[in-house]
Amino acid sequence: MFVYLNALFVGLLLLSNVLGVKLFSIGEIVLPGTVIVYVITYLITDVIGEVYGREAARKTVQAGFLTQVIALVFIFIVIELPPASDFGLQSEFAAVLGGSFRVMLASLVSYIVSQNLDVSIFHRLKARDGVSKLWLRNNLSTMTSQLADTVIFITVAFWGIVPFSVLLGMLVSQYLFKVAVALIDTPIVYLLVRFAR
Repeated sequence: MFVYLNALFVGLLLLSNVLGVKLFSIGEIVLPGTVIVYVITYLITDVIGEVYGREAARKTVQAGFLTQVIALVFIFIVIELPPASDFGLQSEFAAVLGGSFRVMLASLVSYIVSQNLDVSIFHRLKARDGVSKLWLRNNLSTMTSQLADTVIFITVAFWGIVPFSVLLGMLVSQYLFKVAVALIDTPIVYLLVRFAR
């Protein structure tokens, strides 16, 4: 089960980088497509941490970071390769997969800080509560680390590019969406932990 959870974690990370280009709306709230995928990665590290321990969760986070860096290098190389004469979608391909350096940097910085924070908080609570209160560990670690992720990503990616009121709106709407998902995913965490054990 550990191998499958790691594969799912890394796969969702890579997918979230691609889906971040798409924006969608829920009423007046505009969110990047990545939020529906990326929030699941916290669920996975919580399950890994609960079943396999802190070190396994940390290694998963490190593997995810390394994989993202390697993926970005290969994406850059493929974008820069001269397109075949019959390939008429080079600009679209570059726009979807390339993103901007600032957004990529924001993504990597927010990832490494928030995922490590998630693992640390989760295991501090586990050391205090033992095997009970998984729901508290899952929600508190995820909500705190998601706040860090949202603030770092939005600030690094968009500070000085959009007006402050827009920046603040993005911060609040994305964080509230992530909190809602964290609350909803608690039964899934219990199910996956039971299955993994």
